Parts: sequence; structure tokens; C-alpha cells
Amino acid sequence: MGQPVERESGEEAVSELPPGQRLQRGWPVTHYGPVPKFRPERWEFRVFGATADGEKRCWNHEEFTALPYASVVADLHCVTKFSMLGAEWGGIPARTILESAPPAPNVTHVMVWAEYGFSSNLRLSDFAAERTIFATHKDGELLTAEHGFPLRLVVPHLYAWKGPKWVRGVEYMTADRRGFWEERGYHNLGDPWKEQRYSYQEGPGDGPEL
Repeated sequence: MGQPVERESGEEAVSELPPGQRLQRGWPVTHYGPVPKFRPERWEFRVFGATADGEKRCWNHEEFTALPYASVVADLHCVTKFSMLGAEWGGIPARTILESAPPAPNVTHVMVWAEYGFSSNLRLSDFAAERTIFATHKDGELLTAEHGFPLRLVVPHLYAWKGPKWVRGVEYMTADRRGFWEERGYHNLGDPWKEQRYSYQEGPGDGPEL
């Protein structure tokens, strides 16, 4: 069982920490490699791979930020064992991307690509979840560069590494393929409630062989 935690807002609602997590009051900066410099005139978001029509879809920064904006209130659980509860994430729902650039019927997974070739794989069902969002804002404020501006993916029901910072595109895949951290010993699925932290914990069918 996770650890019950009362929210600081004074509301009666109680959230629950996944196993092995601790409540984090602030938002630590955690990432691999340098913070990229944002150049709006060069920025592009791409959807490619097994699309329904076989074509690649691209948005420049102005076009992408003009897509319908939504917000979700969701927790963030880092594999380093801190959890940040009740943040408001604003941006473009992943479902909007799926509707704008539909995947082929046989797509089962996506690879989310970010700056410097960083990648994270997700099951299509996780990517299409109601609260999965390409965030541009947190708690009404633009993300800082250190926290992923101009775009980071938030997948609230998975560990935070499944939602890369500085996202640049999505590849539709008809078979699973491990991303950056998944190739380096992290669990292929990353469910914090099952404490799926490392690849040695994987069971049959959890992911491709390392």
C-alpha cells in the first residue's frame, strides 16, 4: 500500500503516495545532459512512423501552441523516489495529437523523442490516457527551461522519466522498442504503483529483451 498524504491546500481530499515514494514540497531539477537552447524559428514538432495515411505531420512552434489548450491536475512521481502532488499541468492533450495525426490501426506503442536524441517508449494506451498531456505550463506559469520549456510530456500514472522534457516529436510503432533509459536498466513499463523501477524486475511480456 502507498502512504496516505494530506494535501497542503486544506481540502479534505487525500492523495496516496506510491510505494517507496516520499512527499516533495518543491520541484527538484533532474535530467541527463545540458539544458537545450530554445530557438523558436527552428523548433518543430513531428509525428511520424506508422501514421494512418503514411504521411508525416509537422507543426512549428506557433502552430503547435495554437492547438486547443487544456489543463489537468495530476501528481508527478520520480523514480528517484520523490513525488510532487496536485500540480496543475497546462498544454496540449496527447489525445489531441492522436486525433490530428491518427496512428495506423496496428500501432501498439509510441516513442516520444526529445532534444539530443533522447527517447522514451510508451504503450499506445498509456499515451492515449485521458490525463497524458504535452505540458507548456505548470500551475499557470510557463515551464522554465530547466523543467522542460517549451514542451514536456506528463504521464501522471507512470514514473516521470516516461515523460521527457524538451519534446520534439512522436513516432508511432507497430512493435515495442526501448527508449534511452529503458535501454540502460530502467523498467520498460514504469508503473509507480507496482514499483516498476528497474529492468531486472520485469516479467514475461513487459518489454523487448535487453
